[in-house]
Amino acid sequence: MKKSILLSILSSTLLFSSCSSTKIKNSRETTKTPFVWEGANLYFLMTDRFNDGNQTKETYLNRTKSAAKLRGFEGGNIKGVIRKIEEGYFEQLGINAIWLTPIVEQIHDGVDEGTGLTYGFHGYWTKDWTALDPNFGTKEDLAELVTKAHAKGIRILLDGVINHTGPVTDIDLVWPNEWVRTGPQCDYKNYENTTACTLVKNLPDVLTESNKNVELPVFLIEKWKKEGRYEKEMTSLNAFFTRTGYPRAPKYYIIKWLTDYILEYGIDGYRADTVKHLDELVWSDFKTQCDFAFATWKKNNPNKVLDNTPFYTIAEVYNYGISKGQVFDFPDKKVNYFEHGFNNMINFDFKWDAKKDYETIFSNYSSKLHNELKGYSVLNYISSHDDGSPFDGKRVKGIEAGTKLLLCPGISQVYYGDESDRSLVIDGTNGDATLRSFMNWNAIKTNEKTQKTLLHWQKLGLFRQHHPAVGAGVHKQISALPYVFSRTFIKENYTDTIVVGLDLPKGKKEISAGTLFKNGDKVKDAYSGITTIVENGIVSIESNFDLVLLEKN
Repeated sequence: MKKSILLSILSSTLLFSSCSSTKIKNSRETTKTPFVWEGANLYFLMTDRFNDGNQTKETYLNRTKSAAKLRGFEGGNIKGVIRKIEEGYFEQLGINAIWLTPIVEQIHDGVDEGTGLTYGFHGYWTKDWTALDPNFGTKEDLAELVTKAHAKGIRILLDGVINHTGPVTDIDLVWPNEWVRTGPQCDYKNYENTTACTLVKNLPDVLTESNKNVELPVFLIEKWKKEGRYEKEMTSLNAFFTRTGYPRAPKYYIIKWLTDYILEYGIDGYRADTVKHLDELVWSDFKTQCDFAFATWKKNNPNKVLDNTPFYTIAEVYNYGISKGQVFDFPDKKVNYFEHGFNNMINFDFKWDAKKDYETIFSNYSSKLHNELKGYSVLNYISSHDDGSPFDGKRVKGIEAGTKLLLCPGISQVYYGDESDRSLVIDGTNGDATLRSFMNWNAIKTNEKTQKTLLHWQKLGLFRQHHPAVGAGVHKQISALPYVFSRTFIKENYTDTIVVGLDLPKGKKEISAGTLFKNGDKVKDAYSGITTIVENGIVSIESNFDLVLLEKN
């Protein structure tokens, strides 16, 4: 009986969070809180592993071979993401940006890399950049996704791969020699042996350093003709190269194909894959064309434009961390990727920094972001699709993980299932497959621990979404014991200030508001929902929680 009562209370609380998020959103619109990428709450999902909008597992492109565990297509698709947008799942989490793994057409066959047969379910094995993979959905689905996400103030980022094609199989031909190299394999001993090489065996590397004119692969021409779109694609390519003056080199074809998704659908950003494996100048050209495409889309779709926020780019430079500042060191060369087209870089430091105390993390990150990295940002994460050493690999610290990630300066990356304790240890899997199980929707409905974790992430996520100061503001410690800090964000005529207390006693707690809230100010604890008045610089709250998230009411 006790268990059923608790489940009922939690379900009611989750429902209340869903309903109240609409009220908060309306308040946010009234006060015109700006969207700020540097303080965004971003949800990263594997398209094939998040949700099946068709409610059936379909087989496409004759992919009928038996794959190793979690190495085949599991049925997730763009329609499934749309359904969760419609249900308000992301709104309840305070998510204002969604990053999807690549959705372009993958190689049709599978390969065995020593871990059992694997299909391109993850999206990183491209066969045709101009088409969507039927396992992920259609271009009509993508258009609907962007439209419905934008209607709720949620930005969409796609994942762009320029470095390589998909592996070669009996039915997936290797691209011509003028397009790719098939060796040597990278050894990472210097810049050249990181960029002019293949990441792994049988993953052809695009000759992105080349500026030579090349013809399209015969197999791609034949494919387009069979699909009845050859003339359309060629006309579009001719217009691109005429406008830009670029040589018809491999990198520029791919840049054109990727930026077409901005031009046609109005996506808001790109996460760029394997960035350090290409000459950095490629990314400068990529950003130039992204900006052009976004501006053109806005001009052509004035009624669909959310605001004047520029196109956003995030770089995956493996082993970059916020501690490195703006420069990434190869053994023989230093590269500043921020100066070559990127607004943000994925921060591989955070999963280690998350083991430290709150103030050490928060003050260090704020200092870095507002000094050495001023004008840029980093993307923090606790787990991801290919990091075998996550902060909370056994999912026993979901509350702590949420607190540290969602209250840390920088952009927060919620990897699907972080918020619901989705297991990262799956028996019978090999390698990174263990990180890529299907989203645990059933546990969200039935498991008490999962519901408690989710509710915590919802409250913190909504607070972050409603307050750019959390991720983009300047951090200041107010007191060490009890631990209280403030964040202040100022942009033009907009100011946002919050005060947070952590590791507080349950029950009655008194914390200093510093100088940010004046005596007599009415403030609200966004975590408990309790409203109170500042008296003598002190905020008194009585709740069953050990933290407070203070905002002006």
